[in-house]
Amino acid sequence: MTTGAGATRNSATARLVLLTLAAGQFLMALDSSVMNVSIATVADDVGTTVTGIQGAITAYTLVMAMFMIPGGKIGALLGRRRTFMIGCGVYGCGSLVTALAPNLPVLLLGWALLEGIGASLILPAIVALVARNFAPERRPTAYGLVAAAGAVAIAVGPLIGGVATTYFSWRWVFAGEVVVVVGILLLARRIADAPIGERRRVDLVGAVLSALGLGIFVYGVLRSDEWGWFQPKPDAPSWLGVSLVVWLMLAGLALIWLYLRWEARMVRRGREPLVDPAILHNRQLTGGLTMFFFQYLVQMGVFFVVPLYLSVALGLSALMTGARILPLSLTLLAAAILIPRFFPDVSPRRVVRLGILALLAGAVVLMAALDEDAGAEVVTVPLLLIGLGMGALASQLGSVTVSAVPEARSAEVGGVQNAVTNLGASIGTALAGSILIASLTTSFLTSVDQNDAVPADVKSRASVELQSGVPFLSDAQLESALDDAGTSPEVTRAALDANDAARLDGLRAALAVLALTALLALFFTHRIPTTQPRGSEP
Repeated sequence: MTTGAGATRNSATARLVLLTLAAGQFLMALDSSVMNVSIATVADDVGTTVTGIQGAITAYTLVMAMFMIPGGKIGALLGRRRTFMIGCGVYGCGSLVTALAPNLPVLLLGWALLEGIGASLILPAIVALVARNFAPERRPTAYGLVAAAGAVAIAVGPLIGGVATTYFSWRWVFAGEVVVVVGILLLARRIADAPIGERRRVDLVGAVLSALGLGIFVYGVLRSDEWGWFQPKPDAPSWLGVSLVVWLMLAGLALIWLYLRWEARMVRRGREPLVDPAILHNRQLTGGLTMFFFQYLVQMGVFFVVPLYLSVALGLSALMTGARILPLSLTLLAAAILIPRFFPDVSPRRVVRLGILALLAGAVVLMAALDEDAGAEVVTVPLLLIGLGMGALASQLGSVTVSAVPEARSAEVGGVQNAVTNLGASIGTALAGSILIASLTTSFLTSVDQNDAVPADVKSRASVELQSGVPFLSDAQLESALDDAGTSPEVTRAALDANDAARLDGLRAALAVLALTALLALFFTHRIPTTQPRGSEP
């Protein structure tokens, strides 16, 4: 394989290209976290409810998941740089519409639809453009920095959202995204594009099947917290006594199976598939994709749990919560940059295993450190470990997956890779949330039931009213709700004590599941190569 433009481009141009692509990755990840601290403010501003804004965030995730694989194919047909720029243009229009949105429908149009479609074009193109613009020996560093930019965006998103909402307006976040998009488009002309090759038609049937399969599956996962994973919660939809989440996930998997059958049929007939199913028999590629899935599952689970602990359990502001998460970015960037620079020939499998062990250690240390007397400082060392693990994985996995196939298929690999990370992120957030609420509910109701100060009728009513799940509340929120309900001081004190203990039980349970997931990932690392990839066959 030729080393492409990356072999001859000077270092200044290479840095500019890397900055441009990393900025694109940063923007795509920012929307997933920046508004989580400002949901109530956004809801009031556009005249809707918190549920409406959460629906917009869900819709953004769904649109990305649905169109990620077709987005990768479009990049292969139109050209990666052109698709990247088109995606940036669509995303910028979506950000502008969101910044000006007067109501929820306009917000959905801008934030969920336009930005989601833009992201599905941008993210696969970034994977292919890194492969085109950097020689094989420089790709681990390049992929590491691009992936690190996305992770840093998730880490600093709450801080950015908190500053904007507190001192300006949440709308300035999206207006700022428009400015960044303009800058990216101005710099994108320096990016070397790959030859387009023979133009063929897009496999529309495959595009519909993949979009529906991934969309329905992810939607089911995202509804698990509200509807229940298996046993339906009160008033939640069900079929044959089983939560609709199960049926949605099964339907999604069935459609994905049909999609793969259809693609195999296209190949047998000599037509161009959306993604050739044969690449999924590639041991190195599937190994890299599996690690991406586990990384994002654990990563997004941690980004769900830690802010909850800081902002709700400890009552920190959005600004302080964001500041406490920043240490993660330090070790993440250090590992992503320094591992490829100082250990260019290190075994990718060894780095990946050490990275997963760092994620595992971070989750276990944080789980052990949480107690009733713990403060915000207990998250520092665990986040440093988790950042180190994320950076180690970022420094290897992108190069592993892309080098597993010919460069001409890098955009398709980008689509599949980002679809897998989307699945991992969705499942990680939903799983952590579900385990947390389930453990919180059990612990809270057990504490209340064992407290003699709580009257029997209150215990009975609590068991009925809270069977769908105890909300994760701060002491101030719970005390306000109990005062409004006119409860006695004894019952209020008992409920506050139960809530303190239950919150920690819920957080520990979620971290335990994330730690077990990281441990499980170690069993799948044998497919990661032991030598650094130096490109794929032409």
